[in-house]
Amino acid sequence: MNKILILFAHPLLEKSRANHMLLEHLPDSDRLTLHDLYEHYPDFNIDIEAEKERVETHDILVWHHPLYWYSAPALLKQWIDMVLEYGWAYGPGGRDLEGKVAFNAVNTGGARRVHSREGNNQSRNTAYLGRL
Repeated sequence: MNKILILFAHPLLEKSRANHMLLEHLPDSDRLTLHDLYEHYPDFNIDIEAEKERVETHDILVWHHPLYWYSAPALLKQWIDMVLEYGWAYGPGGRDLEGKVAFNAVNTGGARRVHSREGNNQSRNTAYLGRL
């Protein structure tokens, strides 16, 4: 059975209705670990070795975060940069992620109409793609 690690990163969780709803509906399972990075590392001082051990004991990694200016929140970006280091996660000898599945579970803030086909974000993207 696969073990799932959800690396959750939301710096303003108290203001997020969508993330509260998603977190409330996670099943209670010994195969699922929810790891709230902002709760564990409010000072951004990541314990790299502990995080590597956590990754090694799971088969599926989920980076769950809001989209912040077309990127991940700062702490998640720092986690990725520091934990998934050369020689461990990739490069010569970097085989510790081999066989694992990793993906992002991303949500956006703002009203539904902003992200609709007629919304500001969609129309800008469509206009930009039309110029390519």
